Amino acid sequence: MDYIIEEKFELGPLVTFVPNKKHPVYSWFHFKEGFSRDFVMMIFDQFKLMEGDWVLDPFCGSGTTLLASKERGINSVGVDVMPLAVFLSQVKTMDYDLRHLKNVAQDIFSKRFTKPSIEGLSPLVRRAFTKYALEDILFFKQVISEIRDVLAKNFFTLALMIAANKVSMAYKDGAVIKFRKRKHIPPLRPVFKRIVKKMFYDLKTLQTKKSIIKVYHADARRLDFLEDRSFNAVITSPPYLNIIDYIKVYSIENELFFNQTKIDIHGLRSYIGIDIEKNYSEFDYLDVPPIGKAYFRDMKDVLSELYRLLNERGNAVLVVGEGVFPDKIIPVPIILSEIAKDIGFHVKRIVHVNKRTVTDPNRKKIGIALESLIFLEK
Repeated sequence: MDYIIEEKFELGPLVTFVPNKKHPVYSWFHFKEGFSRDFVMMIFDQFKLMEGDWVLDPFCGSGTTLLASKERGINSVGVDVMPLAVFLSQVKTMDYDLRHLKNVAQDIFSKRFTKPSIEGLSPLVRRAFTKYALEDILFFKQVISEIRDVLAKNFFTLALMIAANKVSMAYKDGAVIKFRKRKHIPPLRPVFKRIVKKMFYDLKTLQTKKSIIKVYHADARRLDFLEDRSFNAVITSPPYLNIIDYIKVYSIENELFFNQTKIDIHGLRSYIGIDIEKNYSEFDYLDVPPIGKAYFRDMKDVLSELYRLLNERGNAVLVVGEGVFPDKIIPVPIILSEIAKDIGFHVKRIVHVNKRTVTDPNRKKIGIALESLIFLEK
């Protein structure tokens, strides 16, 4: 290895979504898989990015990189294949007429309730809410659907989505959706009103600068619609090598707000490495299961695209985690770094920021799994 490996576990909280809870707009919708505004700002400073520079996040998630760029006046492009992620990124980074939104809100909450049908909804969605909460959600969803202004419609759709989560009996626990009994579930309407009021306050509070923001629904392995050498930096967190199905984790939101009960898995961000039927002989030298070979083949395509898109001396940072399997831990940061070197990148350093002890089903220790930052330069 010709690069530095460091340990800076004090940075661990920054690569989680948790710090975003204290920041206006960033806190809209808890996206567990995301990193924080504070992390992005730190990277901006390390990369010496200035107003007018261009940043790419090819797995943009809930739009943290894009929103931070807007604060600094940095132009940004976000890409994701999960419709929910594209939606969140767009809604959080738009410019709004607050007076207009307040008028729309007044109109929404003046509507008299009419009972909608909950027929046709999946057992999962029915289990997640009380009958009354679900009827309220569907009623307001219909009201919002009649708003002509797309920006306002999307804004209030997100507000309703957040409110729905507040009155839900479902919660996300790693790779699965679990349920809990709640003694008191507040009515949706006042929760919805409170969320809207907070979002209005956040829009007034967040200070941004003029910049260009583009969000695309696309596959990070194929970014041919973006020009060569058009970015100063890449800040992103690719899907981890694991068995978590992020699409399934957000299936309640997908069904209720995007009318999606079935989603094509091919090319989705959660499914990098899903196609294990192909021949991945180039990775036979790795002691990894077939899904690992598929993962590294896909990530090679991603890294090749990033190399093409970065300008000379452009920088990239990737937040990645080691792959955890019943019999071993796969050193993803090291393998990805070697792949990046083969593509032409200079690997500047790997920084370990989080670690956790991994055990098998019998609670026998397998090892320590690391979460790391890979710093690359073209």
